[in-house]
Amino acid sequence: MMTRKKVISTLTSIIAFSLVLTVTVSCAKKKDKNEGYEANILAMQDLLLSENLTEEARYGIIKKIATTYLSNKQNAELIVYLTDWVESHPQDKFNAYWLLMVAHSYMQTNEDPMAEFYFERIIKNYQDLEVEGKSVHFLCLENLIKISHNSDSRIKYFNQLINRFPSSVSITEMYMRLAREYENIGEWTKALRTYNMFLEQPDAASIQITDIPDAYNYAKTLIDFNKSPKDWTFRSLASLEAAIREAIYRYQPNRLDAMRSKVNFFAVSWKQDENASTGQVAFSMGNYMHGNRITCDKELIPGPTPNEAYLRTTGWTTMPTWYFYFREVNFPADPDIHGRWEWAGIYIGDML
Repeated sequence: MMTRKKVISTLTSIIAFSLVLTVTVSCAKKKDKNEGYEANILAMQDLLLSENLTEEARYGIIKKIATTYLSNKQNAELIVYLTDWVESHPQDKFNAYWLLMVAHSYMQTNEDPMAEFYFERIIKNYQDLEVEGKSVHFLCLENLIKISHNSDSRIKYFNQLINRFPSSVSITEMYMRLAREYENIGEWTKALRTYNMFLEQPDAASIQITDIPDAYNYAKTLIDFNKSPKDWTFRSLASLEAAIREAIYRYQPNRLDAMRSKVNFFAVSWKQDENASTGQVAFSMGNYMHGNRITCDKELIPGPTPNEAYLRTTGWTTMPTWYFYFREVNFPADPDIHGRWEWAGIYIGDML
């Protein structure tokens, strides 16, 4: 009869042998798989040497080689193979497509600068072609928009999409995105012209653009402000505050009306969003004074940023407490106006 010690020793030996056998079989299978995969690649490469291959047949073989590399996650091998092929076969009409696959491979490995280089190379050096119903140049531009962070480059890409592929993109969205890029680099003349082109599109007021909330109101405000006389703005917050206080003290509702911003002036409660207001507020301040004595707090209330401030006033009809909202004008398109101050709206009721 086997002792307990011998039983344990025997079991340990069996387990160790099983593990060795499993690893050996696994390695053998992996080796067989790799050898079969490599043999398959070599066989397809040999096929390319066949005489009288049609362009379509050659395309099919090269694509099969490329997809085999991709399925085995061998991006580096794919890149080397396809770039070598393009270099040694400059007359292949599908070279733009092979380089597109190279660019995509770089994107998959998070090497966006190299991907951008190849997308650019395709557009600059190769005629467009349609593969499987898709324009190679259009796919390049789509991807360049995704990975490029340079406004000058993005302006070029958006213009190409608009001019070359108007039926494949939302022209309305393209105009908005293009205008934003012009704005980013301070090209205000081009930015305002492009915002205006955006507003002229039939779906401008309804379009929803990812990462650009309320695109229509943003563009409309800029265009309206640019066209306005801007004569309600003040050189400083102090001069604006003084003028408002004097008009209230002297009971001059018409003067108050004249000092209101003429673009998107709002009058909302604290629970409402001033951006949700519709159109220019058209009421007269005199309708809410009616001989009442309007008073102002001695000090301004700082806003959430240094570019904003509130003046608390009381004595108005209906809701007696109003906060006048002042803000610094942000309009770099006109250096003479940019940085001045305006009375932009009213919050009605007690501050929340």
